[in-house]
Amino acid sequence: MATMVVAVTAPTPIVSVKPVALEAPDRGEDLQLRISAPTTGSALPIIVLSHGFGSSLNGYGPLADFWAAHGFVVIQPTHLDSRTVGLSQDDPRTPRLWRFRVEDMKRILDQLDLLEAAVPGLSGRLDRSRIAAAGHSFGGQTAGNLLGLRVLDPVSKKEEDLSDSRIKAGVLLATAGKGGADLTPFAAEHFPFMNPSFANMTTPALVVTGDRDDSPLSVRGPEWLADPYFLSPGDKSLLTLFGAEHSLGGIAGYEVQETTDENPERVALIQRVTWAYLRHALGIEDASWTAAQKALSESTTPMGRIESKRSSQSAFGD
Repeated sequence: MATMVVAVTAPTPIVSVKPVALEAPDRGEDLQLRISAPTTGSALPIIVLSHGFGSSLNGYGPLADFWAAHGFVVIQPTHLDSRTVGLSQDDPRTPRLWRFRVEDMKRILDQLDLLEAAVPGLSGRLDRSRIAAAGHSFGGQTAGNLLGLRVLDPVSKKEEDLSDSRIKAGVLLATAGKGGADLTPFAAEHFPFMNPSFANMTTPALVVTGDRDDSPLSVRGPEWLADPYFLSPGDKSLLTLFGAEHSLGGIAGYEVQETTDENPERVALIQRVTWAYLRHALGIEDASWTAAQKALSESTTPMGRIESKRSSQSAFGD
């Protein structure tokens, strides 16, 4: 099986602290976080992980726990759209939920000293030069904003550059594609911020899609979710998972009710491939990423495929 060929470092015990609260007066609620880190190791790279619509800092254990056990510090915010916050549809913040999410991620980067001090034994062990943004679904768009994706704000009618030079790489999982005519009427009405432009998303990223992720938000089918790869410039890779739906086999949580296509082997593959990619993109080592690509391309029963493009290639028009 492909996952067995993609070797990873031995897992280490992790410590996970929650909730850690950051004051955020302009947000109306303190920003609640979960921080997970390996108990050993130094110069630890950082992943800021943005959850999908409605989830919280308690989600995505299969990714957060794996990444932390294999050498990353993982920071998970609870965004304002979380069911645990309970924002009403007529709350004045609702039209700007997408923007509050991006500000949550930036607030984390601004407060790394405080967050480091909140985790016993973590002091002095972060590598602030190696930070990645990751996200699933709505969280993919949030992470994408830090990579250079731009949203036409439905309130201000402006498209603003919210990229952050502190973010060196990204992982976008089941992330929405173009808006406009590609959206269903329901999506256009209820998610007016779902109108991304990828033309300036230059930061290196791995885009992960399922070839059965037939989103109810788009009229285009599963290939819609590959837009972040095909429509962006810069160094990008695309992992297409065969048979995967929106939860990609179960990355959103350990409970079976959180996924429509439970597949532990697929989740294990995602864990390993994303880990290997981030080590490559953050300049830690390339051998694991090379091995991951080789394992999938040479497998007689592959669970997916990886394709890549370099910055010298021109992206398709956005």
